[in-house]
Amino acid sequence: MARDLTLPIEEVLATSAAAGPGEEIGRSREGRAIRGFRLGDGRLGDGRLAVSCLGGCHADEPVGPEMLERLVAWLSGLADGHPLLERFRWLVIPHVNPDGRERNRSWAEDRVTVPDSGGEPDAGFRLERYVLDEVREPPGDDVEFGFPRSPGDREARPENRAAAAFMASEGPLALHLSFHGMDFAHGPWVLLEPFWAERTRALRRTLAAHARALGYGLHEVDRRGEKGFWRIERGFSTRPDSRAMRDHFLAAGDPKTAERFRPSSMEHARALGGDPLTAVSEMPLFLLPAEGPMADPGVPRHERLARIRAALAEHGDRAAERLGMRPMPLRDQMRLQLALLDESLRAVESFAGA
Repeated sequence: MARDLTLPIEEVLATSAAAGPGEEIGRSREGRAIRGFRLGDGRLGDGRLAVSCLGGCHADEPVGPEMLERLVAWLSGLADGHPLLERFRWLVIPHVNPDGRERNRSWAEDRVTVPDSGGEPDAGFRLERYVLDEVREPPGDDVEFGFPRSPGDREARPENRAAAAFMASEGPLALHLSFHGMDFAHGPWVLLEPFWAERTRALRRTLAAHARALGYGLHEVDRRGEKGFWRIERGFSTRPDSRAMRDHFLAAGDPKTAERFRPSSMEHARALGGDPLTAVSEMPLFLLPAEGPMADPGVPRHERLARIRAALAEHGDRAAERLGMRPMPLRDQMRLQLALLDESLRAVESFAGA
């Protein structure tokens, strides 16, 4: 990719998140508007690549939507003919789950000041507020795995029907990214399209180096195919899959949950045709310590939450310090999300011209 197609990450982060209303692409279950943005000159027929970015699928993962709101505002301010608008047609839904955003507002907007990787004041989340107030949809009802099984699937969530139609309106896609988060990890984790595993070597190398340069390790876990997660290398796995999700819950003796799973946004992007790169960013809200009882990334979530609640009861607002945990600065999370987007643009540009 030419140098002038590189995203200026710090410039994007410095942009106000006020991007204008976009277009209303649908309404949530509770009637809240879902906004989508189309950016880029011209149509796809003249060689442009369609890029889809989605945030907010899980109600308790607010950083991706904040980053996408800044990205949309920055793209909206570019002059006509800018290379990023000439080469790509952008479809961005900053927050596909406005009901979830509202339910998590109490902790997501109550922040503490922390230094970012450059030592500058930044914001992070409060562990005690997150643990006490976080709300997340149960398996089988989250927006990520709720996309229609067919164009006539009226039982899919309205959020998913709206996002599916918006993505399909300019498909096939060259790239689809869904920006997610994790509650607790040692560092970032990226989930990649299995069919692109060999073609993302340069992407993985650059992203790993970028995370290290900011002072972060990479999340390391080998789930051995559970729910579709196959380890590629440290910090990188294949993305999950709805069929593997259903198989997991069937094997666990829960057919009711299994039957509720629909395609993910990544599977929907692939179903639109072509050979798109799909990927998921997973940035931790809270960083685990390097050693001690909280260090093991394989501890089941319910056990970790029980330990945190016990520490909160004993130590109050000093629980995070006692546990060795700290919030990951929001700007650093966004820096790594934008780096993933930047490297993904490079990858699809490279293989489109091959």
